[in-house]
Amino acid sequence: MNEEQKSEETKDSTNGKEANANVASEINEEMAEPVAGQDSVKEEKPEDAERILIRQVEEWKDKYMRLYADFDNFRKNKIKERAELIQTAGADVITSLLPVLDDFDRAMKAAESFEDIAAVREGFKLIQHKFENILQSKGLKSIDAIHQAFDTDLHEAITNIPAENPELKGKVVDVLEKGYTLNDKVIRYTKVVVGQ
Repeated sequence: MNEEQKSEETKDSTNGKEANANVASEINEEMAEPVAGQDSVKEEKPEDAERILIRQVEEWKDKYMRLYADFDNFRKNKIKERAELIQTAGADVITSLLPVLDDFDRAMKAAESFEDIAAVREGFKLIQHKFENILQSKGLKSIDAIHQAFDTDLHEAITNIPAENPELKGKVVDVLEKGYTLNDKVIRYTKVVVGQ
């Protein structure tokens, strides 16, 4: 490389540096000069933020009110469904018991003209058996208590009497009123006499 080429490169690099410096100074000047409306943008920023926050609060409030209304409607529907369920809960059992009621009506009419009491008694036993089967199919079971150990979860002691033999002490000697469970939950305790 000769000296002329070196001097030209030096001039070019100097010119390039000057050009870069000129561009940088122009950019700085542009940044320093206020753009039309720039001051007003800076002043509006807090107001814009406030408007944005107010809009968000309104949206959240609207969502909350809608959610509250949906929940309130859901709650009212559940209360209504529950009331309807309570009103119609026994309909299935009562419908299944209607044939027993019909049998009782027929038995009462037949009993007026029958002279043989054994036949009437047999008819009532059949009706009772049918009635018990229907109730058992619905989950009702009688509690066996006679000669069983007294259990406060199943029995209600009406009175105590002296036991005839020592084996009956603390056991049920007599049943005054049958107890029942519905789906393994006691709905009526057996009223019993307990041996002492």
